[in-house]
Amino acid sequence: MAEREPLLVADKLTAGYLPGINILNDCSLELFDGELVGIVGPNGAGKSTLVKAMFGLVNVREGSVRLRGDDITNLKAHSLVSRGIGYVPQSNNVFPSLTIEENLEMGTFIDPSRFAERLEVVGEMFPKLIDRRTQRAGSLSGGERQMLAMGRALMLDPSVLLLDEPSAGLSPALQDEVFVRCHKINQAGVSIVMVEQNASRCLQICHRGYVLDQGANAYTGTGRELLTDPKVIELYLGTLVKTHQD
Repeated sequence: MAEREPLLVADKLTAGYLPGINILNDCSLELFDGELVGIVGPNGAGKSTLVKAMFGLVNVREGSVRLRGDDITNLKAHSLVSRGIGYVPQSNNVFPSLTIEENLEMGTFIDPSRFAERLEVVGEMFPKLIDRRTQRAGSLSGGERQMLAMGRALMLDPSVLLLDEPSAGLSPALQDEVFVRCHKINQAGVSIVMVEQNASRCLQICHRGYVLDQGANAYTGTGRELLTDPKVIELYLGTLVKTHQD
């Protein structure tokens, strides 16, 4: 039986923001069709840099990023969107002066003809947004902004969604809602790479996880394996996971 080919691959990436200073060091990741993959690790480990490098926002100096076997290393963001990759940054991820509907419309800027069709689909995922479509995004709560940002990234029906800290700064209840939404989006057929500080919750819902440390792969395995690995708990996950398991 032929081995399954990954949908998206980051292969031995070395990357950074400033000349001569690398944040990622020989860092790799694979995402298979239908998967939800989590990236966890301590602050400063390079988690956000990895998804930014995959989305062309951080210069890759060595290694490659491939989508369905095609080299997409260092391509510009709009080119990656047209190839079916969506990205939701951690902050400043909505246009506050625009309405909810106008924000969603911005999600189809490459192909405006798809707006009506995709609004219906995304509206079924996020009905609260559609109910308040004329409200300005700047008046939304943090959790609502996160939902809007995810909705906008889904407007061109991507096959891959890159999420950078989707639960950051949210209350525990709103964090739960974000994770439930991510799970549902994944079940609807979108493959997801999620960077998360809330490692315990992320590993509970992801198929596989990567633990980064100092810009390199420290551990990888299924979400359940990483949640119960004593060394991973001791070094990276700490009391949060122990408390959850007690």
